[in-house]
Amino acid sequence: MHAAIRLNTLHLSIRGRVQGVGFRYHLQQEALRTGVAGWVRNRRDGSVEAVLHGETEAVQALVEWARHGPTSARVEDVQVEPAAGEYSDFEARPTA
Repeated sequence: MHAAIRLNTLHLSIRGRVQGVGFRYHLQQEALRTGVAGWVRNRRDGSVEAVLHGETEAVQALVEWARHGPTSARVEDVQVEPAAGEYSDFEARPTA
């Protein structure tokens, strides 16, 4: 018998120099590479917001990636909270 796959859904709020540095694009590419679904968008306050849904280990790995982001980003803070919902792909959403 196989162990049950554990799924996790988390909401991230990422602050720092995270807009205008390709953060959303790179987060989306990492999500697609690791099989994580959900979405990412810029916020008008200068932060980036994301929801990650997938296997717990992959979601946690993506949270760790978000703590530093692409080389041009300067992440100051990542707030992580449980979230609801299931997603089948990963999309970049419009600024909110």
